[in-house]
Amino acid sequence: MSSNPDVIILGAGVSGLTAAIELAQAGLSVTILEARNRIGGRIFTEFDSGGSPIELGAEFVHGLAPEVWMPLQDNNLGVTEVDGDNWCFRNGKLCTCDFFGDVDKILQKMKENARDQSFLSFLRKEFPNPQHDHKLKETKAWALGYVTGFNAADPSKVSVNWLTEEMDAEEQIEGDRAFRINNGYHALIEILTRRLHNLNVTINLNSVAASVRWSRGKVEIKGQTRRKQFKYIAARVLITVPLGVLMARPGEKGALRFTPQLPTSKQKALRKLAMGHVLRITLRFEKRFWEKVHPHDGNSRALSAKTLSNLSFLFSGDKWFPTWWTKMPATLPVITGWAPFKCADRLSGQNAKFVTDKALTTLSRIMSLPKKDLAVLLEKAHLHDWQSDPFSRGAYSYVKVGGKNAPEILGKPIEKTLFFAGEATDTTGHAGTVHGAIASGRRAAQEIISSRRALAGSAGADPARAAKHNR
Repeated sequence: MSSNPDVIILGAGVSGLTAAIELAQAGLSVTILEARNRIGGRIFTEFDSGGSPIELGAEFVHGLAPEVWMPLQDNNLGVTEVDGDNWCFRNGKLCTCDFFGDVDKILQKMKENARDQSFLSFLRKEFPNPQHDHKLKETKAWALGYVTGFNAADPSKVSVNWLTEEMDAEEQIEGDRAFRINNGYHALIEILTRRLHNLNVTINLNSVAASVRWSRGKVEIKGQTRRKQFKYIAARVLITVPLGVLMARPGEKGALRFTPQLPTSKQKALRKLAMGHVLRITLRFEKRFWEKVHPHDGNSRALSAKTLSNLSFLFSGDKWFPTWWTKMPATLPVITGWAPFKCADRLSGQNAKFVTDKALTTLSRIMSLPKKDLAVLLEKAHLHDWQSDPFSRGAYSYVKVGGKNAPEILGKPIEKTLFFAGEATDTTGHAGTVHGAIASGRRAAQEIISSRRALAGSAGADPARAAKHNR
């Protein structure tokens, strides 16, 4: 294969891998440059001592999106729907959750507001609560928790119009249903890897791109591997790095320097987008200790006939880890803590011991169990700090107030030379998802294929231009 391929792809996440397959199938030579020592991007699966997949990044298959389901079904990969009981920690007690209906009413109310505003502004204006009604106050708090938790978004910045579009898109694919791939998301990456191997696509790991010098029809990529500098030249480059990397300041590790700079329209679009912060930790214990924990009813009486044995999700509002979930319906001694927004900021940059300690402290308080007993039962803590990862700089993207067209502008090609993909460029309401990233990769690949055909056609119509392009 030529050292200077037809297309260079920056980033080996699912959008880049998907685009590479589409391009190679169309007959183009492709080289993928990946800064990490692995492929998958924000899909990152480890396996615990029992051989069970532990997701450090994407975990759930949200709804019935064909972008994920078709390759899984074509390769006979098992998928299990999430099941079990949801519990809440309120007023110092574990109890059943009764806020979902009221929160949904608040979220549905957003659809009646044509003018864009932040979610926090929307809550204050539409649900002012001058009488200090306790139930309304609590419902608003749960609604804020949902927006910051599910979207990893700052409620004072995230666009209500964007949240509404996201909700509509989820309804189209039954997005309220969640599934897990039995062998983890790593199985999807393996499918894509096999296809890339069969198509002779080159993937260079540990290749940190630093500069993108471009003019119409020519791109020069320079960067550094662990041992040497590199330079690639191609007619087109597809940039699939996370939004946080595109927003990185010059000189920071992983940052890209464009020469000439990206157009003003793209820079404005970047300012209307944000990278959500999340830190998650997955704890494997010797046993499912929560099976013997008894929740309480609203009168603080133990529900003796019920335990947390079927626990699926637990919502607490805790300042460190406000959301937890198990592997239900699989009965594994594994539980995951989810720390979004300000919770993530408190934990990001800290060492694994600190994060693990805060996780055990939270579980001890919620479950009313001695922390030292949980520490004895703990076998392994799995975590990855996505905010401190220079090749991610956050979890996934969201749109700020007034940024309705920002994802579309970010995803538009420049001079049929620079192309863009990744979940932040999604315009269908599926940003922040694996299927949204896959769809963006396919869209960008088709843009590249179409631009190549158009260039070949126009060059063929004019012998002088044809000679120029063949030099």
